Amino acid sequence: MDWSLFLDYLPALMTGVPLTFALLASALILGLLLGSLICYVRVWQMPVLSQAASLYVSLIRGTPLLVQLFAIYFGLGQFDVIRNGFLWPLLKEAWFCAFLALGLNSAAFTSEIIRGGLLGLEAGQLEAAKAFGFSKWKSLRHVIVPQLMRISIPAYSNEIVLVLKGTSLASTISLLEITGLAKRLSSQHFTPFEAFISAGAIYLAIVFILTLMMRRVENRIHN
Repeated sequence: MDWSLFLDYLPALMTGVPLTFALLASALILGLLLGSLICYVRVWQMPVLSQAASLYVSLIRGTPLLVQLFAIYFGLGQFDVIRNGFLWPLLKEAWFCAFLALGLNSAAFTSEIIRGGLLGLEAGQLEAAKAFGFSKWKSLRHVIVPQLMRISIPAYSNEIVLVLKGTSLASTISLLEITGLAKRLSSQHFTPFEAFISAGAIYLAIVFILTLMMRRVENRIHN
């Protein structure tokens, strides 16, 4: 084991950080938007859609992210309707498939986080808002969202970290993010320990920074 390789590999692995952050940010945005919609459908018990949303959440939460990624990247191309559809130029791209798998996976978990936060709100506060003449939008903005954020931010911080770790699976479909670059360095120089420990150090640093940021957001919300 050559300890000097740790420092040698870091600059090369850092070139994968922008792709990792691009996957993380895009997946979180999709997950938050779709998760909010799924939560709305489930909480307000919309016929048929509510059952479909519950089935989706159970399916996604009950299967590994890697399986979902492979199903999208390798599986969808087997259907003629997909290959002949307007989305095929995107679905044949590894980056889009990784983004889609991460975003759909995050949506299921985010919907549960938001749903748990909504169920934790006291119904009397909404009734009080109505008594003061608040509109639905005003109640949402001044009553529901502030309290929902206080309840949900700690759990959502964990979801951000989980999505970050999930981006490493993009290396299995040839994307050269941090883990993908570590695999390439490992195969080129036959130094798997040094390559992957260096990659782990970068992930650890990113998680540390993200945790500090989310803790600051949480403290600001509670103060």
